[in-house]
Order: sequence, then structure tokens, then C-alpha cells
Amino acid sequence: MLVPDYVEGTFQMSTPSRADAVRNRQLALDAATALLAEPDAALTVEAIAKKAGLGAGTVVRAFGGKEALLDAAVAGLLRPVVARARELAADDRPDRALRTFLGELMTFQAAHHAAGDNLRGLAAPETTALRGELVATVETMLTGAQQAGRVRADIPLGTLTAVIGEAAYAVARSGAADHINAFLTVLLDGLKPST
Repeated sequence: MLVPDYVEGTFQMSTPSRADAVRNRQLALDAATALLAEPDAALTVEAIAKKAGLGAGTVVRAFGGKEALLDAAVAGLLRPVVARARELAADDRPDRALRTFLGELMTFQAAHHAAGDNLRGLAAPETTALRGELVATVETMLTGAQQAGRVRADIPLGTLTAVIGEAAYAVARSGAADHINAFLTVLLDGLKPST
């Protein structure tokens, strides 16, 4: 957008500075991230702009559109989750790592379940890639736990991952944080090999 500047007795048109563009991008990203943590928050460009103290046009220019902004916001939330999963996957007790990670994941999902709801049907390549990494890391934990004889091997890995993911997401969305430990106990007891 061209902005009139007064320079030495004349007006000239200039573009916003790079520093302003970077600041506006960060303000929009912070606002979108904050709204993702608010249940029932409307994640419209207008709501994000209002929370950021920017105009809607500025938010769109900063990211090229709502999809790219939400992708960046959710990816920013997921990066530390993926890093934590990788860290736990290196534990020499994969069943313990799995329990710890699933508890942390459900706590994260309970706080940010709006993220998944708002990305449905949108192009979100960065978030999709991170989710893929997360699934692969959980599968690594499950495989390790199977090899250690702590998780049953008679259910295909993809099915196990899907069941765990869907059930964990449902518990997280219930909003009952005190159910997480009970869920993990029941789930992991059900995953133990039959004797």
C-alpha cells in the first residue's frame, strides 16, 4: 500500500518499511495463535485483525490470506510438540515414553482443539507435514513398545495409531482434564499383550 510521506516540502508516495511489515506479520501471527487457544473464538481475518490492532487488509497482505496465516499459527504451536515427541521417542522405555507423550498431547489438544476445527478444508502444508512427523514418531514409540513386549502386536500399526489418536482427541475435547490419566490407564492396559 502506498502511503503519502512529507519530504522537504513535497509529498511523495512510499511503501511501508520492511520493519513495519515484519512487525505486522508477527502481530497477526500472535493474534491468530492467541485466538486458537480460545474455545469458540471466530478465526476470521477481521477477528484476527482486531485482536492484533491491525486492519484486515494489513493481515491479508502479511500472509497472503487466512489459510497461510492459520497454517503458520498452528505450525508454530505444533513444532514444540513434535520436538517433544522426538525427544521422548529416544527413551529406552518406549511404553513409558508413549504414556508421557499421550498425556502431554491431550493436554495440548485440550488447550488448542480449535486449531484442528479451523483447519478443516483449508490448505495447510506446513501443519500437514508436522502432523505427519508426529504420527511417524508415535509409530516409532509404538513399534519400540511392541518390540519390548509392552504393546500388543496383533493390531496393525496404522490402526493402533488411528485408534489412539481419535480416542485421545475425543478425551481432550471433552474438557475434562481429570479424565486424561484414567483414559491413559484404560488405553494402555488395553494395549498390553494378552498373556
